[in-house]
Amino acid sequence: MMTSGQQLLRILEGAAPEWHPLIQWASLGKPEHIDLSSSNPHFTEAVYMDLDRFTDYINRQRSEKQAAFLMGGYAEDRQMYRRSPLFDKDPFSAQETTEEPRSLHLGIDVWGPAGTALYAPLGGMVHSFAFHEEAGNYGATIILSHQLDGFGFYVLYGHLALSDIQSIREGQYISRGECFAHFGRPEENGHWPPHLHLQLIVDIGVYEGDYPGVCKPSEAAKYLDNCPDPSIFLRKG
Repeated sequence: MMTSGQQLLRILEGAAPEWHPLIQWASLGKPEHIDLSSSNPHFTEAVYMDLDRFTDYINRQRSEKQAAFLMGGYAEDRQMYRRSPLFDKDPFSAQETTEEPRSLHLGIDVWGPAGTALYAPLGGMVHSFAFHEEAGNYGATIILSHQLDGFGFYVLYGHLALSDIQSIREGQYISRGECFAHFGRPEENGHWPPHLHLQLIVDIGVYEGDYPGVCKPSEAAKYLDNCPDPSIFLRKG
């Protein structure tokens, strides 16, 4: 029997040919893969703890790969979340959980220029939005809700431009192909090098404008099924 996450992915595969590209790869250039896992010996604590060095690392990788964008990170175990005490806390209680920090990434990151436009792959409603200004957090965030074949699900877009959430409202309809967001600058995206955090969510629970983007490795099975691989949203363009 399929899990809810597997069921959603099957539904998405059937609908994907009709989607609009989320990012205009045709004019901007296809992304190359980047490894930010704990197994990458070049992505050290000295790099990820310093925003300028982190940004320089991303830019050098883009230059070496001759790519405007870098992409990856789903289910990647990362040490870079040590740069913020946010990931030493339980997302539900905000209590310290130093026995096992959260380090397993639940979405895909697309690293590229601030201001990069995002277009809705399919029509949906604004479920919620928020500005999480703490260092290491999402910064400006939009969550869209969708229905396909009677199956409801959510897509979280994190690290956006602050202006993107200043003129939207909950319940607002976002049309297929509508430009609704942009990559944010570090001062508005949680103090990260510019990028998009893209996350698929089956059951969002009581969260509004937020959902854990990183989990404890010991909780991987539960979270990865509730947040299946969102790469399907990045294929077209």
